[in-house]
Amino acid sequence: MEYLQGEDRDQLTLYTTCLDDMVPLDNTVRLIDQFVVALDLEQMGFQSLASQGRPPYHPSDLLKLYIYGYMNRMRSSRQLEKECQRNLEVIWLLKNLKPDHNTIARFRKTNHKAIRRVFRYSVEMAKNFNLIGGELIAGDSTKLRAQNSKKNNYNKKKVQRHLEYIDKKLEEHNQALSKADGDKKEDIKKEIDHRKEQRKKYEAIAQRLKEDKSSENPQLSTSDPDSRHQIVRGTITEVCYTAQTTVDAKHKLFIDYKLTNQNDKKAMGVMLRRAKSILRNNSFTALYDKGYHTGSEFYIADQLGIKTLVAVPTIGRSSQAPNPDYNAEHFVYDKASDSYTCPQGHRLTSNQTQYKARNYTFKQYKTKACKNCPVRSECTTSKVNGKVVQRSQYTEHIQRNTERVEANEMLYKKRQALVEHPFGTIKRQWGFDHLMTKKGIRAASADLGLIALAYNLKRMFNLEVGLKDLFKLLRSVIIIMLNLKSSFLSFFDCRTNLYEVNLFYIPNPTIFKI
Repeated sequence: MEYLQGEDRDQLTLYTTCLDDMVPLDNTVRLIDQFVVALDLEQMGFQSLASQGRPPYHPSDLLKLYIYGYMNRMRSSRQLEKECQRNLEVIWLLKNLKPDHNTIARFRKTNHKAIRRVFRYSVEMAKNFNLIGGELIAGDSTKLRAQNSKKNNYNKKKVQRHLEYIDKKLEEHNQALSKADGDKKEDIKKEIDHRKEQRKKYEAIAQRLKEDKSSENPQLSTSDPDSRHQIVRGTITEVCYTAQTTVDAKHKLFIDYKLTNQNDKKAMGVMLRRAKSILRNNSFTALYDKGYHTGSEFYIADQLGIKTLVAVPTIGRSSQAPNPDYNAEHFVYDKASDSYTCPQGHRLTSNQTQYKARNYTFKQYKTKACKNCPVRSECTTSKVNGKVVQRSQYTEHIQRNTERVEANEMLYKKRQALVEHPFGTIKRQWGFDHLMTKKGIRAASADLGLIALAYNLKRMFNLEVGLKDLFKLLRSVIIIMLNLKSSFLSFFDCRTNLYEVNLFYIPNPTIFKI
């Protein structure tokens, strides 16, 4: 049986094609090239990596390499270094440049702000393509594991356990030392010295935790100092960061991201301010889950004039009445008299004292009618004061949200399908469930920024009509960037035919009728 035969490896061959001919015209690597070429990287704040010695690599080449890598599920600087040697698409993209892994890694680490600006440009490009509706957005967070093991994360209780264990071992070693002799005695002394060194280490960590006044339960991560030990889901915990994101409903594109090490309670207000600035209006509706249900954040949303739909959490067991019909939400508030009316028709009033909680103030409403009320046992378990209703300065804003959720149940049900789509793509399909960088939240945010940028670009490229419109997209990118950045106007003559703009090679322009 005959088979196809390969060429002789020792046969000399004269290639008659150039490097550009080896990459098809419909390859998305050309889109990456044109997207980066159209950016003013100097104004965006990209830094050159060398100030002396041989010339540094241009930031555009390293940015192209990273965008290509992230779009093809490659984030490791060593892996990208290998691709520069063997991947024809990367060789074409970088024009046969071969940066080493240290150069590649430093570029990502030192340009977190500039990477964010490039991401913002991708959002502007999507808006110009009419890929962002700006009418409905959804916000959510996801946990991304940090480059810091649980073993290297400490809190006060964990350090205390280590110190107690070391003291116990030292006591055992000292007892053994008193009975030992010869070489065995020397081994025990070395073990005692080792334990003492460990104790100094944990004492230093304990002192740093004692000096940390930023939270009630301070933590210390030794590998990635800004990462925190958090609950991921259920009882599963990881040392990780929290990625806050905002997704537009029209095509599920990211419009914003922010990397934090905090939970969701105080995140909604900040993300809404940024969304208003990005979309340049406040006429959109924002969907969030119950983790964002915080009174102060509703106040910020109302101040911004943004309509929010945030899932209403269930009332805690300790706050519920024996009979749910007598829960506080069934008490009617009258703003004019500043009083509540209970389901039995009794009026609850306040002495106007403002009580302070951790993040808000509140007033208490009571009535003497509770003493003789026939349904007291169904309404409250209090033996002294009877039913007490609390009202904070944010209660009105919370109630407005509840009314909106009840009136728009079908709209709120879209939230999960919108905001979880990018997370599913990034974490499940791409495998980006952790951050590659360490040594601080700034470097980690650069990694997240490249993830969000790669997701947006890949989705925008796929959302176009098809590969037949590839060059239309390429030219549109250039035109849009010309409109966005007036500084580009000096590089081109607006009257020049786009086929003559020397940004990409078209062997026969008459073939492409656009």
